[in-house]
This record gives sequence, C-alpha cells and structure tokens, in this order.
Amino acid sequence: MTRRRDDEPTGLTLYRSTARESSAPVIRRYSSSFGMASRLFPRRCEAQIAAIYALVRVADEIVDGTAAEAGLDAASQLRVLDEFEIDTERALASGFSANLVVQAFADVARAAGFGTELTAPFFASMRRDLQPVAFDDEESLREYVYGSAEVVGLMCLRVFTSDSPVDPELDDAARALGSAFQKVNFLRDLADDRNRLDREYLPAFRRLPLEAAKAEVVADIRDELRRARAGIPLLPADCRLAVAAATALFGELLDRIEALPAEALLTTRVSVPTGRKLALVARERMRLRGGR
Repeated sequence: MTRRRDDEPTGLTLYRSTARESSAPVIRRYSSSFGMASRLFPRRCEAQIAAIYALVRVADEIVDGTAAEAGLDAASQLRVLDEFEIDTERALASGFSANLVVQAFADVARAAGFGTELTAPFFASMRRDLQPVAFDDEESLREYVYGSAEVVGLMCLRVFTSDSPVDPELDDAARALGSAFQKVNFLRDLADDRNRLDREYLPAFRRLPLEAAKAEVVADIRDELRRARAGIPLLPADCRLAVAAATALFGELLDRIEALPAEALLTTRVSVPTGRKLALVARERMRLRGGR
C-alpha cells in the first residue's frame, strides 16, 4: 500500500487541486486555437482560465447535441442544464460541489470576485439554444451574445485583474473580444448550425443575400477586434501575449472566411493550419517585445 507523505495535501485542499487538474484537459481536447493561446498565460492564470473554459464547454455539450446523442430529449436536456446551473450557484455560495468541473469553476469565481451576475446571463443564453434559434433582429442577437460570450470574456478579465478595481475600458475590450470570437464561430459553423442544429444566429443571413450578409458580419467583427486590441496594452503585462495571440488567431480565421465565397460557408468549416498558428504567436510575441 502506498503511503501518503506528510507534506501531501489532504481534505479540501486535495479536492480543490484535483478539481483544478481535472478541468485542464478540456481546453486542450476541445479548442485548438484558444487552447494554444491559453498555454501562453502566466501560471497564475492558466489553470483558472482552463476551469472557466471547462464549465462553459460542459454547458455547450448539454445543448449542442452531445446530450441528445446520449438519448436525452429536449425536456431532459433543459432539466440537466437547470441542474448544472443550480449546482454552479450553490458552489459559488458554499465553495463546494460534487462535480469537479463546477468545483474548479467556483474556486476561480470566488477568488476572482465574480458570481451570478455573470453566470446567470451565460446559462440564460445556453437555455436559449434549447429553443428554436432564428434571431430576427440585432437586439436579440446582442442579448444572446452577451450571455454566451461577452460574460465569458469578463470572467477571464476578472481573473487577470483580480487585485485591481474594475476598469470600464478593459470591460469594453473583453466584451468586444468575446463577441468577436462568438461571431467568427457563427460564420465558421454556419453549415453545422443550419444543417444539424437548425439554428440561424445571424439576422443578416435572413434579410440579405449571402455575400452581402457575410460582408456585413465581417465588418462588424473587424470593429470588435479593433476595440479588443485597444485593450491589450491596458492588461497586466503577463497576460498580454495570450490575449494578443488569441485575437490574432481569430483574426486569421476571419481573414480566411472573408476570402471564401459566402456559398462555401454552407459546406466548409474554415481552420488555420498549426504552422500558421505558431507563426502568428511568434509575430505577436515580437510585436509586444517591440512595444508595437
């Protein structure tokens, strides 16, 4: 029988560290672009960002087909999502969950100082995905994107700046970056959303011809990426490279989407080769070192 050393953690300390470690592989398995960028975070942030991503990913799996593949009907998926939110809220209040992903997230949220003001909009948007999704106006889309993506940007920002007061400029940049990432994914996943999930997130594609709709959405995302980049110099120095790299990677995705005929988005999922990703990271590293 293996004996525990006297200096090994026990009890809640051991449970929390196990929860933190169990969340880390999720980002590597589910996101190549953001996963690569996340490895550039300083040690003080890397595990925390992974824990946020893990909770978000599990919620996505509940509503985006994995739960249905397991045999859950829409009512059962909603019940599981509601239970997941209740467990998250309980852990935010008490500091404990029997779900390791929730435990890791709650530990991060409690340390960074955020709670249901950010998780409630997130779960509301996830719940919206269990209804027919066909946004007819920009206001409905904005409300959905705020909960599904912008609050996630704010959660990450609270981790980066946990020792500092809230900065409205940084909040705006974090929200813009989250929104841009989400809308890039909407364009990239247009075929899957339409054909498998029967979802139409972008109102422009319901009221304009394909090329005009794509051009409008691309222009909107470019403006959001511009606002996001303006916030990078305001971040703590040790977090800038990871955020700059993630911004560059999604900017590259957007460039490739823009270069495609809009019709191709109905059958093609755009990606960035690993070699190009590495080159973009190297470019952003040089820019930051040069103060540009």
